[in-house]
Amino acid sequence: MRTSHVAFILAVLAPALYTAIPFVSSPARAEDGDRALLATFCAGVNIKGSTCTRAKSYPGGRACDVKLTKERYAGRFLAAGNALLVVDYESECEPHATDFGGVALFEQDGKATRFMRFLPGAQGHDCIVVPKDAQQDALVCTIGHMGQGILESAVARMEFASKSGKRIEITPDFLLRAEDAVSAYGANVVMCNEGPKYFGLSNLAAGPRRNTVAVDVDYADDEIIRTACGEGFPKPKELYHDLLPGEAFVPEGSEKTKRFIIDLVTGKAAPAN
Repeated sequence: MRTSHVAFILAVLAPALYTAIPFVSSPARAEDGDRALLATFCAGVNIKGSTCTRAKSYPGGRACDVKLTKERYAGRFLAAGNALLVVDYESECEPHATDFGGVALFEQDGKATRFMRFLPGAQGHDCIVVPKDAQQDALVCTIGHMGQGILESAVARMEFASKSGKRIEITPDFLLRAEDAVSAYGANVVMCNEGPKYFGLSNLAAGPRRNTVAVDVDYADDEIIRTACGEGFPKPKELYHDLLPGEAFVPEGSEKTKRFIIDLVTGKAAPAN
């Protein structure tokens, strides 16, 4: 499943297990409290380091392993209620379509941490927590997926919504998307009658102003596209794509890299001054 086509809503049920765990700040260190977190959904005999070899309440009733990663983020992602802790995990039960893992979601009230549910495929990477307003935080992540040699990536704000029945839904709001086809085609491809094309995203961080984030973007601007569609760039030695009418190659290393600022309110992205 390609990132640009992802549209998921994850229903999170009411917590079933409880344990006393100190509040974890964002981002938290993986080695702090892993066993206590695992104990909320795993019998002690099945805990090995940061891994539960047989997790309880795994989707589909399967006997699955869950390995907690270092990526975990806490914040008040809902306007009302307690803070939530989002922990990425890996599992041999998950296929490529869910990027071999997901998110374990917990609720924190300052005195206890309550396990809520596993969310396969919901993990982001290199996320940041930024203030949305005085009552709420925003979780912004980099999301990526490789399919048939094409790496699609995006900066997405993870939208948390409280629903009836004590459910929480999470929906990714894609703010900026990129596509790198070098592994598939031997070079990136642009359309001559379209505007700038984004190839890669990296180094996500808080922006210079409230409700903004910043990210490095590898891209072809109008100048690069005019060159590619005019005299053209030297062709790479290996190409695996027959150009369609209106397409042109941009070999790896010919793109530009610039810092972009994304406004979380308007969703607009623009190069930093």
